[in-house]
Amino acid sequence: MAKANVKAEDVCETACVEREKVERVKQQINEEESERMANMFKGLADKNRMTIVQALAMEGELCVCDAANILGASTASTSHHLRYLRKLGLAKYRKEGKLVYYSLDDSHVQQIVELAVDHQQELNERENE
Repeated sequence: MAKANVKAEDVCETACVEREKVERVKQQINEEESERMANMFKGLADKNRMTIVQALAMEGELCVCDAANILGASTASTSHHLRYLRKLGLAKYRKEGKLVYYSLDDSHVQQIVELAVDHQQELNERENE
Protein backbone atom coordinates (compact mmCIF):
# COMPACT_ATOMS: atom_id res chain seq x y z
CA MET A 1 0.00 0.00 0.00
CA ALA A 2 1.29 3.47 -0.88
CA LYS A 3 2.15 5.83 1.95
CA ALA A 4 -0.04 8.91 2.22
CA ASN A 5 1.64 12.26 1.75
CA VAL A 6 1.09 13.79 5.17
CA LYS A 7 2.08 17.39 5.68
CA ALA A 8 2.99 18.65 9.14
CA GLU A 9 0.30 21.34 8.94
CA ASP A 10 -2.38 18.67 8.37
CA VAL A 11 -1.97 16.84 11.68
CA CYS A 12 -2.18 17.75 15.36
CA GLU A 13 1.16 18.57 16.91
CA THR A 14 0.16 16.75 20.09
CA ALA A 15 -2.16 13.81 20.68
CA CYS A 16 -5.42 14.57 22.44
CA VAL A 17 -8.77 12.79 22.47
CA GLU A 18 -12.07 14.19 23.71
CA ARG A 19 -13.39 10.81 24.83
CA GLU A 20 -16.98 11.92 25.48
CA LYS A 21 -17.25 13.43 22.03
CA VAL A 22 -15.66 10.39 20.40
CA GLU A 23 -17.98 7.95 22.20
CA ARG A 24 -21.06 10.06 21.44
CA VAL A 25 -20.24 10.10 17.73
CA LYS A 26 -19.33 6.40 17.62
CA GLN A 27 -22.70 5.51 19.16
CA GLN A 28 -24.62 7.59 16.62
CA ILE A 29 -22.86 6.47 13.43
CA ASN A 30 -24.15 3.27 11.88
CA GLU A 31 -21.44 1.53 9.83
CA GLU A 32 -23.94 -0.10 7.47
CA GLU A 33 -25.58 3.27 6.73
CA SER A 34 -22.15 4.86 6.24
CA GLU A 35 -21.31 2.16 3.69
CA ARG A 36 -24.56 2.77 1.79
CA MET A 37 -23.93 6.53 1.77
CA ALA A 38 -20.38 5.97 0.53
CA ASN A 39 -21.77 3.81 -2.30
CA MET A 40 -24.24 6.55 -3.17
CA PHE A 41 -21.44 9.07 -3.51
CA LYS A 42 -19.35 6.58 -5.48
CA GLY A 43 -22.28 6.40 -7.89
CA LEU A 44 -22.19 10.16 -8.28
CA ALA A 45 -18.40 10.19 -8.65
CA ASP A 46 -18.72 9.35 -12.35
CA LYS A 47 -18.87 12.39 -14.69
CA ASN A 48 -21.58 10.88 -16.92
CA ARG A 49 -23.79 9.88 -14.01
CA MET A 50 -23.33 13.29 -12.39
CA THR A 51 -24.30 14.93 -15.69
CA ILE A 52 -27.43 12.77 -15.87
CA VAL A 53 -28.37 13.62 -12.29
CA GLN A 54 -27.85 17.34 -12.95
CA ALA A 55 -30.00 17.11 -16.09
CA LEU A 56 -32.74 15.30 -14.17
CA ALA A 57 -32.56 17.96 -11.44
CA MET A 58 -32.99 20.67 -14.09
CA GLU A 59 -35.72 19.04 -16.15
CA GLY A 60 -37.51 16.83 -13.66
CA GLU A 61 -37.80 13.92 -16.06
CA LEU A 62 -36.02 12.73 -19.21
CA CYS A 63 -36.41 9.76 -21.49
CA VAL A 64 -33.34 7.60 -22.03
CA CYS A 65 -32.93 8.98 -25.57
CA ASP A 66 -32.82 12.59 -24.34
CA ALA A 67 -30.36 11.71 -21.58
CA ALA A 68 -28.16 9.93 -24.16
CA ASN A 69 -28.16 13.01 -26.38
CA ILE A 70 -27.24 15.24 -23.44
CA LEU A 71 -24.28 12.94 -22.72
CA GLY A 72 -23.38 12.46 -26.36
CA ALA A 73 -23.40 8.72 -25.65
CA SER A 74 -25.27 5.66 -26.85
CA THR A 75 -28.67 4.80 -25.41
CA ALA A 76 -27.21 1.49 -24.20
CA SER A 77 -24.45 3.21 -22.24
CA THR A 78 -26.83 5.83 -20.88
CA SER A 79 -29.36 3.18 -19.92
CA HIS A 80 -26.62 1.38 -17.99
CA HIS A 81 -25.83 4.59 -16.03
CA LEU A 82 -29.52 5.18 -15.35
CA ARG A 83 -30.05 1.62 -14.10
CA TYR A 84 -27.06 2.06 -11.79
CA LEU A 85 -28.52 5.31 -10.43
CA ARG A 86 -31.85 3.54 -9.91
CA LYS A 87 -30.13 0.66 -8.09
CA LEU A 88 -28.52 3.18 -5.72
CA GLY A 89 -31.91 4.77 -5.01
CA LEU A 90 -30.98 8.03 -6.73
CA ALA A 91 -33.34 7.73 -9.71
CA LYS A 92 -36.66 6.12 -10.51
CA TYR A 93 -38.30 5.29 -13.82
CA ARG A 94 -41.62 4.82 -15.50
CA LYS A 95 -42.47 3.28 -18.82
CA GLU A 96 -44.89 4.97 -21.18
CA GLY A 97 -45.53 2.91 -24.30
CA LYS A 98 -42.14 2.31 -25.88
CA LEU A 99 -40.40 5.07 -23.94
CA VAL A 100 -38.70 4.90 -20.55
CA TYR A 101 -38.58 8.07 -18.47
CA TYR A 102 -36.28 8.69 -15.53
CA SER A 103 -36.48 11.23 -12.74
CA LEU A 104 -34.70 11.77 -9.44
CA ASP A 105 -35.95 9.43 -6.74
CA ASP A 106 -36.98 12.17 -4.30
CA SER A 107 -36.39 15.71 -3.08
CA HIS A 108 -33.33 14.62 -1.06
CA VAL A 109 -31.47 13.73 -4.26
CA GLN A 110 -32.53 17.08 -5.74
CA GLN A 111 -31.10 18.81 -2.65
CA ILE A 112 -27.81 16.89 -2.91
CA VAL A 113 -27.43 18.02 -6.53
CA GLU A 114 -28.33 21.63 -5.74
CA LEU A 115 -25.87 21.70 -2.81
CA ALA A 116 -23.11 20.23 -4.98
CA VAL A 117 -23.75 22.86 -7.67
CA ASP A 118 -23.79 25.68 -5.09
CA HIS A 119 -20.60 24.40 -3.50
CA GLN A 120 -18.83 24.15 -6.85
CA GLN A 121 -19.86 27.71 -7.73
CA GLU A 122 -18.46 28.93 -4.39
CA LEU A 123 -15.18 27.11 -5.04
CA ASN A 124 -15.00 28.69 -8.51
CA GLU A 125 -15.56 32.13 -6.99
CA ARG A 126 -12.81 31.57 -4.41
CA GLU A 127 -10.39 30.48 -7.12
CA ASN A 128 -11.16 33.61 -9.15
CA GLU A 129 -10.58 36.01 -6.22
